[in-house]
Amino acid sequence: MTVPIVVCGAAGRMGRAITRLVHDNPETRLHAAIEGAGNAAVGSDAGTLAGIGEIGIEVGDDYAAVAEPETVALDFTVPEASLAHLRIAAERGAGIAIGTTGLDPDQLAELRRLAPQTRVVFAPNMSVGVNVLLKLVESAAATLNEGFDPEIVEMHHRNKVDAPSGTALALGRAVASGSGRDFDETAVLAREGMVGARTDQEIGIMTLRGGDVVGDHTVIFAGLGERIELTHRASNRDCLARGAVRAGIWLGKRDRGLYSMADVLGL
Repeated sequence: MTVPIVVCGAAGRMGRAITRLVHDNPETRLHAAIEGAGNAAVGSDAGTLAGIGEIGIEVGDDYAAVAEPETVALDFTVPEASLAHLRIAAERGAGIAIGTTGLDPDQLAELRRLAPQTRVVFAPNMSVGVNVLLKLVESAAATLNEGFDPEIVEMHHRNKVDAPSGTALALGRAVASGSGRDFDETAVLAREGMVGARTDQEIGIMTLRGGDVVGDHTVIFAGLGERIELTHRASNRDCLARGAVRAGIWLGKRDRGLYSMADVLGL
């Protein structure tokens, strides 16, 4: 049985990549494609938009009209739109996987409150490789807690609007979890001027922006006389889209609850 997928943000780069993969995957079928009201893509054929030719599914702007209990939405939009879609999904009992980043604390709280009413995967990065990296970083942080300073460097394309990236923050929280620190108290997201010597508890996250970089993340554990670096580089968005489709297939078979990509991958 195929999982009916709704692509939210169908005109975006991630949305187009997901549409292609959903169309080609025998375990999924494209149920609907959604964009924001007023978007120039509304009314276009979703397949033409994704570069695979006409598939007979027109991009719409009303998720509520297509959110059915058996559907799973794959949402890579903006925080306000993702939460609006989640509210509808919770009301209709539809599944939704959200890869949107940049949610503020109030938005995250609403997501966690609504998620148990339906089936939700929420992940700042749905790449399989990144989620394996998160597991490795947590394990390394537990072992390297004494004598090694954790620093995270991330780089994305010049048009990314949130900083640090959701993935970098997730890596910081993985370091904190493995080393028994409170991330909110120890995270240092920028350094400038006479900031003084680095403390033992700091988890540094530095942000770079430029060009068309899809996403590079490096976690550095710097010790005395040695350094360990764990790096993931995304060369295109298909790695994120493949993980999203995998999450959608997995979510189609689950009961209500809030899940992560670690759940999807069994990590």
